[in-house]
Amino acid sequence: MNQNSSDISTHAKIELVNYLDRLGKTDLAQEIISGLQSNPKRIPSKFFYDAKGSLLFEEITRLDEYYPTRTEKSILKSIAPNIFKSLKDTDIVELGSGDGSKMLILLKEVLEDNQESITYIPVDFSQSAVEGSIRFLSSAFPSLNLLGITADFLSQVHLIPRNQKRLICFLGSTLGNLNPDEAHKFLSGVRKAMDDGDELLLGVDMVKNRNVLNRAYNDSKGVTAAFNLNILNVSNQIAKTNFNSNDFEHLALFNEEESRIEMHLEAIREVEIDSPYLLNSIVIQKGETIHTENSYKYTVESIKNLFQSTNFRIKEIYTDPNKWFSVIHTII
Repeated sequence: MNQNSSDISTHAKIELVNYLDRLGKTDLAQEIISGLQSNPKRIPSKFFYDAKGSLLFEEITRLDEYYPTRTEKSILKSIAPNIFKSLKDTDIVELGSGDGSKMLILLKEVLEDNQESITYIPVDFSQSAVEGSIRFLSSAFPSLNLLGITADFLSQVHLIPRNQKRLICFLGSTLGNLNPDEAHKFLSGVRKAMDDGDELLLGVDMVKNRNVLNRAYNDSKGVTAAFNLNILNVSNQIAKTNFNSNDFEHLALFNEEESRIEMHLEAIREVEIDSPYLLNSIVIQKGETIHTENSYKYTVESIKNLFQSTNFRIKEIYTDPNKWFSVIHTII
């Protein structure tokens, strides 16, 4: 199905909404500026995902070095029949939905007679990602109801409408972008948005050999570097900064003490950043970094502690033979 945004929005079984508008462009710009004025400097990782960033991340997921996506998909293929075969009368809410390829694996197991009772709700910061997944899945499952939501799901999960019981999917190890306090706060918010009978499927990356981790975030083709540098272009679009990506280099390393991969952009020369949202220029010294992302790695113990502290009951922890990745099935 070759649809543009207008075609999607007028399809009988499809609705598109944008909650980012409620935040306002000034609020988003100020979030970037505040990060650049902090010490150390940072840009929140959600700003990776403009249209170009979303495409670059999809390319990352296909790289040989990047194990998380293919490993998680292998787990989903093995557990999908057990969880989705009898699913009906359910809102499937996917936070950080991306290209919809993981949901395809899961929805294939829903009985055809039950598909009309299912509403799939992809929620993503990238409008292009939401529209892409809607096109993809509406073609694969014509009887499925679809509600595409562009939103900051970290702060706007409470705005997602509810019509029936929920299965919330938060896959791709996106939880790892949050520090422990943020992860606790976020999951507590998700828990408040759930009722008795609701379920959660959550993907997390596990602690493993540092060489495997370092290769995954420093690929030989430089796609991750391009993805990281693109956040500067997004800053230029939203906060009207004057970054030149040629002034920075990609840096990714494993912080063993914090159990996380860190991504940074390191200035290769002194640069002066201006914006209409700034009273004074921001000077970034040669060798200074902008912190763009954390990716925390979990153990079974840390998973159990997090879910216990946020009042979820773990039904099952599924993993791969190497124990590199886990998908946690929880219930209320």
